[in-house]
Amino acid sequence: MKLRTRLNLVLTGLTVVFVAVLVADEIRNTRSSVREEIQAANLVAAQVLGRLAVIYAGAGEGPALLDLVQQLGHVRANEITLRDAAGELLYHSPPPTYKAGREAPQWFTRLLAPEPAQERFQLPAGMQLVIDAQPSRSILDAWDDLTRLVIIGVVMVAVVSGLAFWLVERALAPFPVIVSGLERLQRGELTVRLPPLSGAEAYAIGAAFNRMARAVEDNVRAEREAQEARTRLEERRELAQLVEQSIEEERHLIAHELHDEFGQSVTAIRSLAMAIATQSQQPDMANAARLISAEAARLYDAMHGLIPRLAPPSLDTLGLAATLESLVADWQRRHPTPLLSLQHELPADLGGSATLAAYRVVQEGLVNALRHAQAAHVAIDVTASVGKLRVRVEDDGVGLPEQWSRPGRFGLRGLEERVERLGGTFGVRNVAPHGVSLTAEIPLGVSA
Repeated sequence: MKLRTRLNLVLTGLTVVFVAVLVADEIRNTRSSVREEIQAANLVAAQVLGRLAVIYAGAGEGPALLDLVQQLGHVRANEITLRDAAGELLYHSPPPTYKAGREAPQWFTRLLAPEPAQERFQLPAGMQLVIDAQPSRSILDAWDDLTRLVIIGVVMVAVVSGLAFWLVERALAPFPVIVSGLERLQRGELTVRLPPLSGAEAYAIGAAFNRMARAVEDNVRAEREAQEARTRLEERRELAQLVEQSIEEERHLIAHELHDEFGQSVTAIRSLAMAIATQSQQPDMANAARLISAEAARLYDAMHGLIPRLAPPSLDTLGLAATLESLVADWQRRHPTPLLSLQHELPADLGGSATLAAYRVVQEGLVNALRHAQAAHVAIDVTASVGKLRVRVEDDGVGLPEQWSRPGRFGLRGLEERVERLGGTFGVRNVAPHGVSLTAEIPLGVSA
C-alpha cells in the first residue's frame, strides 16, 4: 500500500473516530436529558393535576374535572387517562400535533427511553386519574438532532478526507522525483541532480541527495583515476622490467664480447707488439712496439675494470661471495683510499634475481662512496638468513646532501624499484656522527 493511501486512511479514520465519539457523547447527554425531562414533567403533572383532580372530585365537581382535562389537551411528556367508577374511559389524551405522524426508530427509542413511570390517583366517587410518562416527542427531537449531527459529521469526514488527500498529494509530490533520481543513480547516471523541491523536508532531502550524488561522482571519478594510474604504473613497471631485463642481457652480451673477443684481440696485439719489440733491430721500431704493448696493457686493464660493472661473468660461475670479493679487491687496487672491508655469510645458491640485485646494491654503494662521500672507510656487509638477503653499505664520509632525493638520481631510484619488484625494501639515510648507510632486504626464492 502506498504511503499516500496509508496517510489518507489514517486521517480519515481519525476523523471518523472523532465524529463517532461526538455522536456517542451526544447520545449519552441526550439520554440523560430525556430522562431528566420526563421525570420532571411527570412530577409536575402529578403534583399539579393530581391535586386539582382531588379538589374537583372532592367538591363533587366531576363534570368540571372532565372539562378541565379536556381543555388541557395533549401534554408533551404525559398521557392522561380518566375513568369512572365502573372503569369506563371518560378521557384519554389526544395524539400529539408536534411532529405528528413521525416516530423515532424503535432501537433508538429503546436506547433513550427511561423506565416507564405512572401515577394513579383514586378520586372520590370512584373515579381514577392515571398519568403516564410519554417521552416519544423528546426522543424524536433527540433523533432529529442526532441525524443532523451525523450528517454534519459525514460532510466533515468527506471534506477532511478530500482536503487531506489534496494536502498529502501535494506534500508527497517530490517523492516520485526523489525515487526517480535514486533509480537513475543506481543505473550509474552519476551526474543526476534533483531540482529544488517544495517543502522544507523535501528540499532538505533533495539537497542531501545532491550532495551524496556529487560525493559519489567524485569518489567514483577518483577511484577510476586511481585505477587508471595504477594500471599505467603497472604498465610502466612491466615496461621498466622488460627494459631492465634487456639491459642486463645486453650487459652480459657486451661483457662476454669484451672478455672473449676484445680481450683476446688486445692480448694478441700486446703479444705481437712484444714480439716486434724483442725481435726488431731498429730501436725506433722497438720503442714504438713497446708503446703499443703498454697501451694495449692499459686498455686491457680498463676493459677488465669495465666488465664487472656491466655484468661480472663470475657471478654465474663463482657465486655472489666470490664475485663481491673480486669486486672489492679490484676497486681497492684501483683506489687505495678509502679502505674497503667486506663481510659476508652467504650460501652457495641464492637465486639469480636476488644475487644480481645484491650485487647491484653493493656496486652502486661503492660507486657513490668513492665518487661523492670523501670517506676514509667503507664497510660492506652481506648476509643471508631466515629467507632474506640483507645488504648494507656504510661509509664515514660527508653524508647525503639536503636535496639528495630530487629527481635525476636514477641510480638509487633504479635500485629501489629493482628491490621493491622482488618484494624487498630499500633505504638510504645519514648515520651519526657522519656518513651514509645504504641498506636492502631482498626475499630469497623470488624471481623477476
